Amino acid sequence: MSAAPRTARGEKTRRRLLEAAEHVFSEHGYTEASVSRITDRAGVGQGTFYLYFDSKLELFEELVEDLNHRVRHAMSEGAAGATTRLDAERAGFAAFFRFTAEHPALYRIVREAEFVSPEALRLHYTRIVEGYIDGLRLAQLDDEIGDIDPTVAAWALMGIGEMIGMRWVLWGDGANGAGDAADPLASGTSAVPDHVLDEMMRFIGGALGRGARRSDEEDS
Repeated sequence: MSAAPRTARGEKTRRRLLEAAEHVFSEHGYTEASVSRITDRAGVGQGTFYLYFDSKLELFEELVEDLNHRVRHAMSEGAAGATTRLDAERAGFAAFFRFTAEHPALYRIVREAEFVSPEALRLHYTRIVEGYIDGLRLAQLDDEIGDIDPTVAAWALMGIGEMIGMRWVLWGDGANGAGDAADPLASGTSAVPDHVLDEMMRFIGGALGRGARRSDEEDS
């Protein structure tokens, strides 16, 4: 792995390469995203590329990690002021959808990782889920949610957010309710509509709600 930049100028160049890679990988896919395309987009020479990354694969894996860090940061900031678990879920999802609208490449890059770097894909999802699990456990201790398995619930919640984001953020909202056929990687898409977020949270609230606890069910 290449050494980290030692100067502010070096860090700025590295950031330009990551930003260029985000666009090039999303537009062309991993196979067609050559180093020359990335450096042309970043406005640097190919020799400069290898000062920061050993290979295209290393750049791709660092981009997945970078996007993961940024989306988790956005979700944490979004949920920071929430006073209940459900409020935190709504605010976190809203922040995720805003991030996805601003960075639609996230979807294609993460899916490319399934074939290009399965380990990077696994790390992307597990890092997101870890925060979910901790939050759900705390909510159980505060008696805010029912007696559910936090790990199962965390993976299910992440799946809900990803699919809702794909449907309404990337595909848009066609007049017939079936979604638009527009390019799912195009920028300028909007966040999830309020009524969709309302219904999503109603569903999640029911799934996480108090309900009958397992111990109660076993005694009945």
